[in-house]
Amino acid sequence: MLRGRTVPLLLVLWAYLCSHGDGLRALKRTTGGRRGAALTLTGQDANGVPLRRSKRGWMWNQFFLLEEYTGLDNQYVGKLHSDGDRGDGSIRYVLTGDGAGTLFIIDENSGDIHATKRLDREEKAYYTLRAKAVNRITNTSLEGESEFLIKIHDINDNEPKFTKDPYFIHVPEMSPLGTVVMQVTATDADDATYGNSARVVYSILQGQPYFSVDPNTGVIKTALPNMDRETKENYVVVIQAKDMAGQMGGLSGTTTVSITLSDVNDNPPRFPKSLYEFKAPESSEPGSTVAVLRATDADIGRNAEMNYRITSSDGPAMFDISTNRSTQEGVITLRKPLDFERKRSYTLRIQVENSNPDPRFLRYAATTDEATVKLIVEDVDEPPVFDRVSYVMEVKEDSAVGTIIGSVSATDPDSSRSPVRYSIDRRTDMDRVFNVHPGNGSVFMLRTLDREENPWHNISVIATEFNNPRLISRIPVYIRVLDVNDNAPTFAAYYETFVCENAKANQRIQTVSATDADEPIGGHRFFFSLAHEVSGKANFTVRDNKDNTAGILTRRNSYSRLQRSTYLVPVVISDGDFPMQSSTNTLTVRVCTCDREGNMQLCNQEALVLTAGLSTGALMAIIICVLILLIIVVLFAVLRRQQRKKEPLIISKEDVRDNVVSYNDEGGGEEDTQAFDIGTLRNPEAIEETKRRRDIKPETLNPPVRQTVVLPPAYRDNSDVREFISQRLQDNDQDPTAPPYDSLATYAYEGSGSVAESLSSLGSVTTEGDQDYNYLSEWGPRFRKLADMYGGEDSDGYRDS
Repeated sequence: MLRGRTVPLLLVLWAYLCSHGDGLRALKRTTGGRRGAALTLTGQDANGVPLRRSKRGWMWNQFFLLEEYTGLDNQYVGKLHSDGDRGDGSIRYVLTGDGAGTLFIIDENSGDIHATKRLDREEKAYYTLRAKAVNRITNTSLEGESEFLIKIHDINDNEPKFTKDPYFIHVPEMSPLGTVVMQVTATDADDATYGNSARVVYSILQGQPYFSVDPNTGVIKTALPNMDRETKENYVVVIQAKDMAGQMGGLSGTTTVSITLSDVNDNPPRFPKSLYEFKAPESSEPGSTVAVLRATDADIGRNAEMNYRITSSDGPAMFDISTNRSTQEGVITLRKPLDFERKRSYTLRIQVENSNPDPRFLRYAATTDEATVKLIVEDVDEPPVFDRVSYVMEVKEDSAVGTIIGSVSATDPDSSRSPVRYSIDRRTDMDRVFNVHPGNGSVFMLRTLDREENPWHNISVIATEFNNPRLISRIPVYIRVLDVNDNAPTFAAYYETFVCENAKANQRIQTVSATDADEPIGGHRFFFSLAHEVSGKANFTVRDNKDNTAGILTRRNSYSRLQRSTYLVPVVISDGDFPMQSSTNTLTVRVCTCDREGNMQLCNQEALVLTAGLSTGALMAIIICVLILLIIVVLFAVLRRQQRKKEPLIISKEDVRDNVVSYNDEGGGEEDTQAFDIGTLRNPEAIEETKRRRDIKPETLNPPVRQTVVLPPAYRDNSDVREFISQRLQDNDQDPTAPPYDSLATYAYEGSGSVAESLSSLGSVTTEGDQDYNYLSEWGPRFRKLADMYGGEDSDGYRDS
């Protein structure tokens, strides 16, 4: 009601307050302040008492300012005025606080406040400032500091914005009408408390008629029932949010909602065909795959899993079916071998169903499907088949070579009935003891048998088709060798038997038993007796105990070790089988001296050794080992002695050797020709007094003075070089430059008296022309070749000079 007269009224109040008020006052050019009256209102109450009430002064605690001001001048905010301002310019207005001096400026003379920049309420909604009036001269406050607010009035300058863009959501297919999909939310940065700038309304721009949105809440719902994923799986819905309550002129924003229908198990599996036909060779092994079929299901994932089963078959227990979980295929496998000659085709009825059916959709359609599978068996050229899985044959060990032990039989299972050829796998009969007839499969012997050596023989017989030798079959044949009484019994052990010299007649000195390599069915029965040829003059007798043992008894009193130390008792052992086998075993009895209790005290040397537990063979082995050790020791000693023996320096007088020095030091190489001068040994005239070594520095040399030895010709020709060698030894001993270790110098001299004199070239003259080789022709036929080469004139009639 007062909006049209606001400005004149405020001006009147401002003038009144300036003339009557005592404090700092501010007026706003808008209706933001609250009005008061400077007039005094009078009256009387019900009792006639006079009333007096003065209205409050102007309240200026806040100003209002529109955001996003687009004018060219600074935006006027309001005016400050102090009651003490008389208009003479003595008062100065000061503004402090948020944005003072930058965003907001004040005219210090008039108190007018202006905004220097465009303000955005979404950036800052209000500013807090403080104002005071000070004396321009003294700079003292005339009044206390007052605080006030500048609030930014909102305008609709922000469009609604969704919290996400885009949205992704899944909703189950076949959902009923009105199923909540999701809720979208848009926010508006404008002031929700002022007008409709922030009041948002939702609407759907794209996605109808499948979905709808609530205009106030933004909840998206299905608008159609039973949407099928298999028909359409993905939907794009565009939602708009508009402020100003959706009125014209409002700002709007959009978002995209991607809705995907998730799968439910609403489709049963189906076979693409009602009849399937497969082929499988009859050679297929049990457990192998013979057919693979697959049903289709419009669902996906877990809802598309299915199970297969055989409902009927004309081959009971012939086949199995399983589901390949990675491909959802039905895999038919064999349980038994196929045989083309016996049955050439099979018919099966296969059923498929969902592994995880959804009860909600069971009433809509059949949940299973069936198909017929026909399996055709293909003929394959198969190897021969034996009528057994193995053969066991028996033969007596005394059977003759060529005896037929048994026979094997194999046939070609194919319709061609190819003949079969038999042979033995020689890897199982390396000794070629058996053979098989290639035509009829009879197994016979090639060598004699011995049950005691090998009671069983395991061989393999091979059957091969004549028409196709690559097709073979093997069968194991176990041959048992039956026992025949062909081994005579013998002593069960080696017996160490002795008799005391003071033994009595009929005294048992030993109990013997027997063993037999044969194995009679009824067990062994041995008979013991003394050999017939010695029974009349025997010193001992044999008593059969009827339990496969026998006792050795004395036949006279007392035995003399000195007269006879050993007795040989022949014992005949025979078995009770047919044909009877017997053998004569000799028992050695030693005569020993015993005490009264019959304990042995003394026997001959051999008997003592045997009594101590060593047989003659063991004693010989020990002796041989000792002899071998002695031989090894002797050979080792001889070899060591030969290694220690030094090799002579000069093997023979005819062996002329140079000066040999052996030491581990680096020599001077090929130029080191003066270290050891052998020429001085052969030509004493050529001995130099001071020959320096070339393998060390000259300044370090301090060789001893060496004297020249001059010998007369006769003495040089016939004398020994012992004196010269002694001189050389003395020179080496006194040489301070000699190596700091021992050295070996070897000198050899060929001697004197040779007809050919010395053959060494060390003492020869330097030129060949001075030599006269005519004397070679006088040495005989052995030197004729040399005489022809060097003794005569050249073919050209001249000699080299």
